[in-house]
Amino acid sequence: MDILVTGGTVFASRFTAEYFAKAGHNVYVFNRGSRPQPEGATPIIADRHDLGDILRHRHFGAVIDVTAYNGQDVEHLLDGLGSFDNYILISSSAVYPETLPQPFRETDKCGENSIWGRYGTDKIAAEKALFRRVPNAYVLRPPYLCGPMNNLHREAFVFECAEQDREFYLPKQGEMKLQFFDIGDLCRVMEAILQKQPAQHVFNVGNEKAVTIKEWVSLCYKTVGKTPRFEYVAENIPQRSYFPFYDYEYFLDVSAMSSLIGKLTSLEESLRSSYEWFRNNRRSIVRKPLKEYIDKEFRKEKP
Repeated sequence: MDILVTGGTVFASRFTAEYFAKAGHNVYVFNRGSRPQPEGATPIIADRHDLGDILRHRHFGAVIDVTAYNGQDVEHLLDGLGSFDNYILISSSAVYPETLPQPFRETDKCGENSIWGRYGTDKIAAEKALFRRVPNAYVLRPPYLCGPMNNLHREAFVFECAEQDREFYLPKQGEMKLQFFDIGDLCRVMEAILQKQPAQHVFNVGNEKAVTIKEWVSLCYKTVGKTPRFEYVAENIPQRSYFPFYDYEYFLDVSAMSSLIGKLTSLEESLRSSYEWFRNNRRSIVRKPLKEYIDKEFRKEKP
């Protein structure tokens, strides 16, 4: 199959391109050519907002849109495409209002989430724009993605703290729960969709169980071969100043996804793969000043 992957140079889009290329497909990626290209894929240097006729003569068995963040992104890509058989959009769990009962289900009404703000409403607009023009398209709504090629300062931040034998500062008592999903499993879901063509067209995707942030940090430290020493931070200090996730606990119902694929990658295995990639790609991490804040505000009297 000829597959077009948008982006292809960073984390989810890069892993997706290389995953399908390794599976034997003819993978094309289109991006602006400002970063190294994925292995095994053919680059098409273009801007999705100014495609002209560069894609008009091509037919793709699948378009995997990893980098659409709003309705205009989807509209401009569709305007520039030729023919295609399948379209898969990677959306987000941020489309669910935090006021809904949990777990969030695909049939729940989407709406503004005060935690995610415009990011979530823009993703809703992207979904609507797609279904208006491609009613048989597929939309995937993941929670926090993890695994190799993750250049965000999430598990990478914890890995660094573990390597440096730092105590770790947790919000409150560390009981907030998070739901993760391995990037490889996301690709397996897309592969299953292309093969099975399910009647359902919107899928929540994610691990079947959530973990507390204390459990997650402990697993990250264990991956590095260390055991964390925890310090707990009061509620009145902004969480994102010293911890990589919002003060927001939510959970997705992923039962429909579970009918598509078998056993998922364990969080432990996902973190091992992530750490292996991280050790060789430290400069790729988009860092935030979390340790700097901790050192300034929490460790003033520590050696």
